[in-house]
Formats: sequence, structure tokens, C-alpha cells
Amino acid sequence: MAAITLSVSTVKPLGDRVFIKVSESEEKTAGGILLPDSAKEKPQVGEIVAVGSGKRNDDGTRQSIDIAVGDKVLYSKYAGTDIKLGTEEYVLLSEKDILAIVS
Repeated sequence: MAAITLSVSTVKPLGDRVFIKVSESEEKTAGGILLPDSAKEKPQVGEIVAVGSGKRNDDGTRQSIDIAVGDKVLYSKYAGTDIKLGTEEYVLLSEKDILAIVS
């Protein structure tokens, strides 16, 4: 069995799914206290790095996705599948789990 090497360029989401690079979590509190890894919350903001072709409608046509590669988005806290490629963390999730585009 051949080994598969995954990278961002080799991952193509299917249907209405998107691939998001997770933003770094905060290292300090507002008061300047350093947080250990166990106390950090999972970030909910990330940048879109790949977008699927869209959800297929009942008549066979594709419904376009409202977001594009490069958009910063806010997504549901427990949504998607966490994926680690090298040292970077990514989330693969459905378009419906994206709450807002952050500018």
C-alpha cells in the first residue's frame, strides 16, 4: 500500500464543504497572564484555503457557495473535522457551519 502525503494543495473539499486554516489561539489574557495549552480555547476564526464545488440540488444543478478562498470566517465551535498537516491546523466543515465572514 502506497503512502499518501497530504498538503493543502492536494486537499479538494467535496460538495458544500470548505477547508479552513485555523487562526492562532490567544497566548495571553487581556491582563497579560500567559495561558498554558490546556487552558486555551479552540479558536473559531480561520481563513478559507479551499472550497468545494457546491451542494447538488434535486435537479442535478450545483448551488454556488457564498464564500471564497481567502475569506476570514467565524464558524461553529464544535463543527467540522480537525486536521493537522505538518505544524498547521485545519478544519474541514460544511458551509452551513460557517456563521459569518469577518472583515
